[in-house]
Amino acid sequence: MTEIPSVAEAAETSEVSIQVRKLSKVFGTHPGKSLKLRNRGLKRKEIQEKTGDTLGLSNITFDVYKGELLVIMGLSGSGKSTLVRCLNRLIEASEGEILIDGKDLTKLDKPALRNFRRNHFSMVFQNFALLPHRNVTENAAFGLEIRGIAKKERRERALKALAQVGLTGWEGSYPAQLSGGMQQRVGLARALANDSDILLMDEAFSALDPLIRADMQQELIDLQAQMHKTVIFITHDLDEAINIGDRIVLLKDGEIVQIGTPEEILTHPADDYVERFVENIDRSKVLSAENIMRRPRNFIFEDDGPRTALYKMSELDTESAFVLRRDRTLIGLITADGVNGALKKNQPLSHAIKKDIQRIDPQTSMQELYAMLAEHSRPLPVVENGKLRGTITRTLILEKLAEQASAQGEHA
Repeated sequence: MTEIPSVAEAAETSEVSIQVRKLSKVFGTHPGKSLKLRNRGLKRKEIQEKTGDTLGLSNITFDVYKGELLVIMGLSGSGKSTLVRCLNRLIEASEGEILIDGKDLTKLDKPALRNFRRNHFSMVFQNFALLPHRNVTENAAFGLEIRGIAKKERRERALKALAQVGLTGWEGSYPAQLSGGMQQRVGLARALANDSDILLMDEAFSALDPLIRADMQQELIDLQAQMHKTVIFITHDLDEAINIGDRIVLLKDGEIVQIGTPEEILTHPADDYVERFVENIDRSKVLSAENIMRRPRNFIFEDDGPRTALYKMSELDTESAFVLRRDRTLIGLITADGVNGALKKNQPLSHAIKKDIQRIDPQTSMQELYAMLAEHSRPLPVVENGKLRGTITRTLILEKLAEQASAQGEHA
């Protein structure tokens, strides 16, 4: 059976939106000298001791794919906010390239850069950045006003964006009348109204309380499923990164430590630092059906006769089997009792097939699988694009949990 590519493998075949190449930023008066010391192998602390400069970013290289939600994360001082501000040149890099759709932003003059930002970037900040004397609609339309969009059009686009983030009915309210979560929705609506290709979100949900923050994360996931924007999301919170990110860029002291999908970072940490970073994460929130499933064995084909079906089920020592087309499309489930019933009535195998059965998406989390398997004693089929990819049982989940617990014990 042909394997479905992972998120990372799929990304390799996708169109690149942003290319960052050997990007570095030195804060101080001797950037050239500091970069030379870096090239000789000195690290941030040593460079600071010798020059007084701070190496904010060093040799940052990565790609962002169109429609991807890429999370850049790290602890305070790791360089994540510096990096996102370098991407739209709010901070000027000391060296390196930033290519967006093939155009190098570092080579643009100020008028060209200003025009490029207006047409390609929208930014959502941690502090909401709303204008207190303007109502919700006017705040959502503010970016369009700066771009010179006609009043009627910017109002229409603002109202549409407000509806997308669930603020219909609040259009005439002012920021002081809104909760923190609602204010952040206005900030997000303003970014959506601009309809830019790239959405930069710098610690956008960090100021919110945990429940509202979780709601906003889900809101972003739902919106991204509809919009397919290229999103770069900055956070210091690993739980948040894992919850929303297609991939994660993990920074430490201005350098990239690891790039990967949430699962890759959790299951294959690049070094001891990453391992310590992720050791307390609940794997059941991240591991999905495709990480747990086994290659399917208990299946027959729809053109098998009842006696062939019974023979195969006997060989597999099972009382049920999935029914597939020859291209692995899942049709349904049969039981030995159902096949025997069809034989007695001289009916084709199709009469014994139960088509209305539970199907599992490969990305279903382990937590969601708990509830599903509580209601089903038989293996559940993992299905993608209609085709059977694997099966999951209660035993497999318990084995995976035991494996993760054992791995965590070894690193304790």
